[in-house]
Amino acid sequence: MLSQILVPMDDSEHSSHALEYALENFPAAEITVLHVVGVPSMMMGEAVALTLEDDINDAAADLAEPVFERAWETADDYDRELETIVGVGHPARNVIDRADDYDTIVVGAHGEDWSRATRRFLVGNVAETISKRAPVPVIIVR
Repeated sequence: MLSQILVPMDDSEHSSHALEYALENFPAAEITVLHVVGVPSMMMGEAVALTLEDDINDAAADLAEPVFERAWETADDYDRELETIVGVGHPARNVIDRADDYDTIVVGAHGEDWSRATRRFLVGNVAETISKRAPVPVIIVR
């Protein structure tokens, strides 16, 4: 039986489906939602903006808040509670670094920028990277 599940979330529909899947299929598990900010991009926009902040952790929490609000609303629909954590940096690396604390990871098949072929070429698909490198089982949800 799975008792600890990590669900990485961004602004994508796929990550919302991943959370719904976890809530529906693992009713007894504690679910933690991870949102990673400061994602590398070709222009380094969000990552550079964070480094200019006086308090990186507060700035990261502010950027994560809309994603967490959506996650809490979804959890309310299932009469469930969630833990939330904010990561800074590369999403796949953040998930993999935390994976040992969980029984499984439930991740959306594509993130918010899945259609950008250049990003996929330069950075790689996060779900694919997690599934290849995570030390625990990974469920990929479409």
